[in-house]
Amino acid sequence: MDLQTKEGFPDFAADPVARASELAPMLRTEAPEIEALGQLTETVLDALHARGLYRTLLPRRLHGYGSGLETFVKLMETMATADASTAWCVGQASGCSMAAAYVEPAIASEIWGDDPRGVLAWGFQLEGRAKVVPGGYNVSGKWSFGSGGHHATWMGGHCHVELPDGSLLKDANGNLIERTMLFRQDQIAWTSTWDVVGLRGTGSDTYTVTDLFVPEAYTVRRDVGEERRIGDPFYQFTSTSAYSCGFAGVSMGIARGMLDALRDLAQDKKPSHTARTLRDSPVMHHLIAVNEAKLRSARAFVLETIREGEDNIRRTGVLSMDNKVLMRLATTTAIQGAKKVAEFAYQEAGATAIFASNAFERKMRDIHASAQQVQGRTGHIEICGQYFMGLHPTARFI
Repeated sequence: MDLQTKEGFPDFAADPVARASELAPMLRTEAPEIEALGQLTETVLDALHARGLYRTLLPRRLHGYGSGLETFVKLMETMATADASTAWCVGQASGCSMAAAYVEPAIASEIWGDDPRGVLAWGFQLEGRAKVVPGGYNVSGKWSFGSGGHHATWMGGHCHVELPDGSLLKDANGNLIERTMLFRQDQIAWTSTWDVVGLRGTGSDTYTVTDLFVPEAYTVRRDVGEERRIGDPFYQFTSTSAYSCGFAGVSMGIARGMLDALRDLAQDKKPSHTARTLRDSPVMHHLIAVNEAKLRSARAFVLETIREGEDNIRRTGVLSMDNKVLMRLATTTAIQGAKKVAEFAYQEAGATAIFASNAFERKMRDIHASAQQVQGRTGHIEICGQYFMGLHPTARFI
C-alpha cells in the first residue's frame, strides 16, 4: 500500500493504531539494532514517518491525525509491546507537538505543516537562561534527557527569562516564568550521556546552545491559556496530560508484551524438577488471571479518566481539577502497576528470562527505566490524596 500522498504526507483518514500494528513485526526485528545504536534505525524512522505516527496529536490543519488521548494511549501500547524505545521517542515528540497550539500559525507550519518529517523534541532543564534582547532572546543552556532528539528537526529548551536589569521574570504570584525556546537541530551541540540500563534506544542525550539568538515568535509558554492560538477543545488537555497518558501507555505495552510472552512460554516450558508444563499448573492459572486483571484494570482506569475529561470539556469548555487529579492518579498507578505485572512475568519465566535472546530481559530493563521517569513518580499519589482530602494539590505535574 502506498502510504504517501502527493504532498509527501500520509493519508490521515487511516487509523494510526492499525498502522502501528503493521509495524510491530519490523520493530521486533529492529529492536536489537536500536538498542545497540542507542537510537532508532533509519528503517524504523522511515516507517514511522511514512505512517505519520509522530503526528498523532497534531491537528489536521498541520497535517496530523488530530487524534485524542485515548487513541494515543492505544498507539503507545501497540508500539511498546514490540519495542519500548520506539514508543518512547514517538510519545515524547507527541507531547512536544502540543506546543503547536501555542505558537504563531506561521511558525507551527514551518515546524510541522510544511515538512512531512518535522519533529519537535526537548528534554529537562539543567541550565537555561534567556536574556531579553531586541526582537527576542539571547539563549544559553544545557538540557538533559532529550529523548528522540537526534531524530528531531527542531529542539526546545526550557528557560527562565532574564530581564535587561538582570532580574528574572516572574508571574503575578512571584513564581519564575519559564519559556521554551525553539531552535533548529543544526543550532545545538550534543553530548553523549545516555549510558543507562533500559530504554537505551531513545538516545536521551544532553544538548546545549550558547549565545543563540531566538526570535520572540520562536518561543512558547506551554499550557498557558492566554497564549493558546488554536481553539480546538482538545487543547484544554495539556502537554502534561499527553506525557502522562503516553508514558503510561508505554509501560502498559511493555507489561502486555511480557505477559503474552509468558503465556507463550508456558505452553511448552517445564520448570526444573517438575513433570508438567507451566500451562498445566493451577498456580499459574491463578496468577495469570490475577495479573491479567491488574493490567486490564489499570488500562481501563486510564481510558475512563480520559473520556471523563473529554466529556467535561464538551460540557463546560474546560478540564476540571477533578479531571486532572484523576488522570494523574490513573496514569501514575498504571505505570507502577504495569511494572509489577512485568516483574511477575519475568519471575515466572524462570531462568529463561535472563537470556538476552528472549522477550523478557530487555523488556524488564525497559519497564524499570520507564517507571523511574517523572510521570511514574509515586509522590504524585500523595498529591492526589491531598486533593481527595479537600486540600489544594501542591505539584506542577497535575
